[in-house]
Amino acid sequence: MTTTASAAAAPAVVPSFNDPESEGRKLAIICSKGNLDMAYPALILANAALGEGVETHLFFTFWGFDMITKDTMADLKFTMLGNTATHMPQGLGGLPGMTGLATSKLKKAIAELDVPEVPEFLDQIVASGGHLWACRMSADMNHLTMDDLYDEVEDIISASDFIEKTNGAQLLFI
Repeated sequence: MTTTASAAAAPAVVPSFNDPESEGRKLAIICSKGNLDMAYPALILANAALGEGVETHLFFTFWGFDMITKDTMADLKFTMLGNTATHMPQGLGGLPGMTGLATSKLKKAIAELDVPEVPEFLDQIVASGGHLWACRMSADMNHLTMDDLYDEVEDIISASDFIEKTNGAQLLFI
């Protein structure tokens, strides 16, 4: 039997969320991007996990800090430049005003789905029991303190501390 045939014969894994075995599940999401289109996947997945009763931790690092920095969190941008998924000619992305236009269109599309903006989404995640952590190295690198961050960030911790807090968690890097 070939490896392909063995893989095809393997039964599908289907999670059961009402099963007592699912108790104690954890999800750890590393948020490394601060673009509007990269913020929402993490927030949506965190919200979904919390809705299923999964202990959820978000760790903001590098450009992901824009999602939790008071000065930037309400003004994340979306750019077409270098993003082939927009299905637009790449040269258009570099024209003046295109980032503003693309951001506006994306925000409108998200709002039409009744999805909250980033600060309100973070409020919702925290109210549902989610945990928000800031990366120590990123904070130091950007000269940021807890005073600069969204009030519901629990602490600025090292990557090692985050690994300890999320021991046994399913990990997503966004």
